[in-house]
Amino acid sequence: MKGAGIQAKDRLVFALDVPTAQAAESMLDRVRESVGVIKVGLELFASEGPAVVRMVRQYGKPVFLDLKVLDIAETVQRTTARVADLGVSFLTVHAERKALAAAVKGRAGHPEMNILAVTVLTNVDQADLRESGFDGTIEQAVVARARVAAEVGCDGVIASGKEPTAIRSAVDSPLLIVTPGVRPAGKDVDEHARAATPRQAIHAGADYVVVGRPIRDAPDPCAAARAIVDEMQAAFDQQSLSP
Repeated sequence: MKGAGIQAKDRLVFALDVPTAQAAESMLDRVRESVGVIKVGLELFASEGPAVVRMVRQYGKPVFLDLKVLDIAETVQRTTARVADLGVSFLTVHAERKALAAAVKGRAGHPEMNILAVTVLTNVDQADLRESGFDGTIEQAVVARARVAAEVGCDGVIASGKEPTAIRSAVDSPLLIVTPGVRPAGKDVDEHARAATPRQAIHAGADYVVVGRPIRDAPDPCAAARAIVDEMQAAFDQQSLSP
């Protein structure tokens, strides 16, 4: 049964959205016991480069490198190979078929690194999607891109908490679903147009949730992370009791 035996802490991805390695170390020292995966995004990677990935790995946590790679196939393939050499556990690539296929090829020899296809960013709403030239709904776009990800051999997708149910119904592949834009109930959703609470994301079918500012900016980041883990664990446990 889905949810059985899952330890929610292992499924909480903390977005380490800080500008320097010093700030990263300070934050990791505070939350390391309460989160499972550490996400290094564009800001920190641009500031510190691959060295920050090596530093984060010293904390014994899987590293989620959120570069949202998109370029011509050869560049994506070669970049993915260099990322794999760093010992990264997750790499994000925009859900364009040639880029995804190149990333899957580039991680050859490192099957432990998961390629995650970015479907539709969580700050995108229906008007934004229409402006980009897509006439369908956000759900249709997410499902179509998830299908492509499965077809080329990706391990999972990035999707908001509104879409996991549709992905599970439409895609005949055990894709990991990683959900960003997650906010505890009552918290500001910031720029996320399709936010969800931890409980909502898990119940919809997410395997991992990504949380940044509600932990990073809390007076007690460790306590904030633990509260999110408790909510996730309750949702996973409830799933395990469902027929």
